[in-house]
Amino acid sequence: MHVLLFDDPAIRPHLLPFTFTRPVAALRCGILTLAEKWQHRLGVASVGYLTQPYLQAKFPAGDVSGPALIINGAVCPDELLTRQVQALQPGQALYSDDLLVAAHVADASLVAELIQDGLPETQQVAEPVLVIKRPWQLFLFNGSEIRRDFALLTKGRTSQPVNDPHTIVYGAENIFIEEGVKIRAAILNAEDGPIYLGKNSQVHEGAIIKGPLALCEGSHINAGAKMRGDNTVGPHSKVGGEVGNSILLGYSNKGHDGYLGNSVIGEWCNLGADTNTSNLKNNYAPVKIWSHVAGRFVDTGQTFCGLMMGDHSKCGINTMFNTGTVVGVGANIFGAGFPRTFIPSFSWGGAAGFETFKLPKVAEVAERVMARRALPYNEVEQGIMQAVFEATAGDRIWDKGK
Repeated sequence: MHVLLFDDPAIRPHLLPFTFTRPVAALRCGILTLAEKWQHRLGVASVGYLTQPYLQAKFPAGDVSGPALIINGAVCPDELLTRQVQALQPGQALYSDDLLVAAHVADASLVAELIQDGLPETQQVAEPVLVIKRPWQLFLFNGSEIRRDFALLTKGRTSQPVNDPHTIVYGAENIFIEEGVKIRAAILNAEDGPIYLGKNSQVHEGAIIKGPLALCEGSHINAGAKMRGDNTVGPHSKVGGEVGNSILLGYSNKGHDGYLGNSVIGEWCNLGADTNTSNLKNNYAPVKIWSHVAGRFVDTGQTFCGLMMGDHSKCGINTMFNTGTVVGVGANIFGAGFPRTFIPSFSWGGAAGFETFKLPKVAEVAERVMARRALPYNEVEQGIMQAVFEATAGDRIWDKGK
């Protein structure tokens, strides 16, 4: 059965800037992306994506002309929900109140009509489901999703041993080490939550790791880092300094000292040395962050909320981000002082003001950065960035008078 994960039109815009450059199901929460969670639980070799046309070349749907199991890409599965989805018969749909969770359809090309009109035969989920509807929910649910993914990935498997005699381990039964992992003189404390060290990852000298934590394939926790729990370091990333309840989606670096808390960092980002994020207002009031949908700042209802940074954005040394800052795609931030708390995509500058980071210059940087991971900044990637550049033109208010 072909499995297709669709972007719910009522959810995707609220997950910008991260969904500018990926489908909803390609977001990472826990160890795995939402798509990978479904792939593992359903036991399928691959899944397809029903997403924005400009993203479809990078995230293909595959054959949509025949029968398929379509699933809401914002829903995080568990064992019970997976069984309900697998039990769907042709023409049946599964809902959580008014939210379409999944359906077994004869023609997957009609998914838009299905979302709008539904199927005649519907049923409700047996228990409440976890749905990622807002960016801050990624870090909010990260600890629980690490636990759930850990159980999924390690069931019936044996961890590699901690061979380093100078590494101190607490709660060894809650630590799983994949092949090729290197650990040197670190402290691993999994008493309060699991620690998952992905294939060929490295934990360097003096790092202090508290679970729950996911270190994905090929990533590094640098010497002396303090990982305070509920953290995910996506694949091929490097992290140093102090990090709490944060997610790096992948291919990004926070290599130096500085604090990152209650934050989500996209792919191909770099935080300069001594970059710090505020995640708590001085008056302890709920944090407001920029909504691309509302075109204004909205209340998260959260006391703690740090930095939301879209793909291909960078910041220079000693950058200070205020509580609840949203940075778009392809921004370059530098200079003294606190920059504004909404930095539009393709911004160049800082507290002193911004100008537009032109696409040819963005492409030069992206090509160099991706080449470091042996990946091309090809026509597909360029097309995505071009589409995002055009879609976000209205946010760059300094260009409006030109």
